[in-house]
Amino acid sequence: QVPLVESGGGLVQAGGSLRLSCLASGGTFSRSAMGWFRQAPGKEREFVAAISWTELNTYYADSVKGRFTISRDNAMNTVYLQMNNLKPEDTAVYYCAAGPSWVPLRSRDYNYWGQGTRVTVSS
Repeated sequence: QVPLVESGGGLVQAGGSLRLSCLASGGTFSRSAMGWFRQAPGKEREFVAAISWTELNTYYADSVKGRFTISRDNAMNTVYLQMNNLKPEDTAVYYCAAGPSWVPLRSRDYNYWGQGTRVTVSS
């Protein structure tokens, strides 16, 4: 297993920034694709961003492209999500997930999930 623990969520005003972190312990983090997903109240979980284990490939949902940046530090077993120019519609619980060696964009293809960190963006 790859236990995952997210941190960095909080309350921020529209236009502000937050950086989420996800620490992985155990497993084969350095060979796993990592993804960020979010779930707003009353909505289904949706893809936000993903990164290959090589760090060479990144993928973003259209709604966050140009505002969010996913990165990882394999030496620290940590994946990050830098979120800039936040909007009220970014309000959600954000989850990190560990996947296979290839990069899935669907939640069902990820094997391990964190408990989530809440992000609230006020207008």
